[in-house]
Amino acid sequence: MAPQMHTTHGTVRTTRPGEAANARQRLGLAMGLTSIVMVAELVGGWMASSLSLLSDAGHMMTDLLAMGMALFAVTMACRPAPAGKTYGYYRIEILAALTNGAILVGLVLMIAWEAVRRLFDPRPVDSDLLLVIAGIGLIANLAGMWLLSRSGSLNVRAARMHVTGDALSSAGVLAGGVVISLTSWYWIDSIVSLAIAAVVLAGAFHLLKETVDVLLEATPSGLHPAEVCRAIEQVPGITGVHDLHIWSITSGMTALSGHVILDPDSHPRSDDALNRIKEMLKARFEIEHTTIQIESQTYTEVGEVHQGP
Repeated sequence: MAPQMHTTHGTVRTTRPGEAANARQRLGLAMGLTSIVMVAELVGGWMASSLSLLSDAGHMMTDLLAMGMALFAVTMACRPAPAGKTYGYYRIEILAALTNGAILVGLVLMIAWEAVRRLFDPRPVDSDLLLVIAGIGLIANLAGMWLLSRSGSLNVRAARMHVTGDALSSAGVLAGGVVISLTSWYWIDSIVSLAIAAVVLAGAFHLLKETVDVLLEATPSGLHPAEVCRAIEQVPGITGVHDLHIWSITSGMTALSGHVILDPDSHPRSDDALNRIKEMLKARFEIEHTTIQIESQTYTEVGEVHQGP
């Protein structure tokens, strides 16, 4: 369901109570699963003398922090917009996603460094216990990924990236444990860890790019200003568009502003033309929050010289 927009004295307030409640519930469940697995890996890693399990437990501890920030951001985003913050607290979601993405990059680099170090200094571990703990971790992480998979929020997606990294890490540890139990090739764990680091790093950079684009108010992916401009000009009674801007307030909430020129020969009512534009933008591009200035062909902005039609 699309967000509901309310405009009061220039202040925009968007309410998504159902979506936010769902996100909070899913994040809470994912945090519970991650906590259980983290404790299991800490105990299992100490008992099995497994550095990979202990490292993965540290990874999950950081993921708990990331999901906690995500939960905080989703909660703050639901607060009413005060007079001094006309867009409310939605950008907290983006800032938290940016922080989570940066943390994820740091974690991946640490894992890669440790993997290289262990490649030249492999250590024996209790492979049987490692397999049991890694198997439990993989099942819990897959459940966490499923819980966080039904949200378009960049912030929840950031938390899901962390859980995905955990799942890949658990799968790598599990695969490495199988090989170790069969061959005693302890160095295989480092190879798997490096492969996991490369996959997670690519996803983290993609997430960071999306969050930076939102902060820079770039046009959302999939929308093309020239195409939107042409669509507005095709609305009956409109002859031109200028100063068109399209950006994201937060993930899944696109805003548009622009100036449109009325055709004097068609004698359209400005309210009718405005409603046609808004209906078209909502139906074709899913843009609901719009600020459109309607001008005549002879309109001259203060400080400019009118050059004629």
